[in-house]
Amino acid sequence: MNEESPKAVFYALAANFGIAVCKYGAAAFTGSGSMFAEAIHSTADCGNQLLLLFGLKRAQRPANALHPLGSGREIYFYSLVVALLLFFVGGAFSVYEGLHRMVHHEPLTSPLVALVILGVSVVLEAFSLAGALREIRKSAPNKTLWRWFRETRESELLVVAGEDVAALAGLAIAFCAVLMTMITGNPVYDAAGSIGVGVLLMVVAYVVAREVKSMIVGESASPEVRKAIDAHLRARPEILGIISLITLQWGRHVVVAVQAEMIDYASGRAMIDAINVIEEDLQTVFPEVRWVFFEPDIARDRAQPANML
Repeated sequence: MNEESPKAVFYALAANFGIAVCKYGAAAFTGSGSMFAEAIHSTADCGNQLLLLFGLKRAQRPANALHPLGSGREIYFYSLVVALLLFFVGGAFSVYEGLHRMVHHEPLTSPLVALVILGVSVVLEAFSLAGALREIRKSAPNKTLWRWFRETRESELLVVAGEDVAALAGLAIAFCAVLMTMITGNPVYDAAGSIGVGVLLMVVAYVVAREVKSMIVGESASPEVRKAIDAHLRARPEILGIISLITLQWGRHVVVAVQAEMIDYASGRAMIDAINVIEEDLQTVFPEVRWVFFEPDIARDRAQPANML
């Protein structure tokens, strides 16, 4: 797991705060529905980043009797809350605002100001997205962005990247809507832009929430980590074969459960010592592996009926 991902959250918080201030000023000055929707979106994003930082802090709490594996997965809960807020506060409100303005045909004043503010917002949002992409490349230098999105276990970085992509696309929609309103003098384009921004946010929020829900249910370590752990264990001279290997992502850490057939040892104590060496070496090679549960066993013919095993 990338220990630097909170940097992306701070980048996004700083960028969205500056963007929100600019957008509110422009919305008040121009009366633009698209601009006001974008301002609400940026405000929601600021709150979302604060929630993610709070979740990251909570996830660092040590293990106790009630939570013997610690609170690492708590960040998944806060990431899901952020996705829901993005859907309802950002998306649904923007759609409502657009429909309201479409019905009442509220005029747009000083659209040029709105276009300038949207341009500034694009620059600031691009800064935030660039920070998120840098952190993504550190943990997945050879993956496409879509593959990383489907395979990552860093929910906070996934949320920030999703927000930033949605924000840039939303700014493009708002820019086009304000520009069409300025050219034609028809405020319906501005209202339609607000609706478009809202629909976009709801779609992104749904996709992000679906990925985070999978993490909450319980996902294995990323495919490359699991494959590397499997190869490492199979290369151990003490192990004849791997019967079962389960990995579980637990926040920034990984739980590993191994069932393996061992070579013959003169005593049970000798086998226990060998298992301890295997576990220590595994945690040295893979620092993210916090817990290892190792069970020596004998491989069985799983094609036989259960009563013959």
